[in-house]
Amino acid sequence: MEFQISNIQKSTSDLMRTLGYKPAYFQKEGEISIVRQLARNDYPRFHLYIKQKGTDMSFSLHLDQKKPSYEGSHAHSGEYDGPVIENEVERIKRLLEA
Repeated sequence: MEFQISNIQKSTSDLMRTLGYKPAYFQKEGEISIVRQLARNDYPRFHLYIKQKGTDMSFSLHLDQKKPSYEGSHAHSGEYDGPVIENEVERIKRLLEA
């Protein structure tokens, strides 16, 4: 699920702490990739991609249900919409727009 928030006055580190996320294992150039675990294991977890332009940020959120099935694959069982995702988007907006 994609969404935007304008006028964010936090650094990336502050943003991660505020949301309870940590850096993902891999990063793409021009994009921040962070995750929030839902259990003691690595999965399931929320996976949030952030692109920043000034104080405006665009977000892309999904829920990783499990790690990729086979070596070399980046595909995984993920959810991109639905009530769980919508609730996390609302939580993020509430924390960052406060």
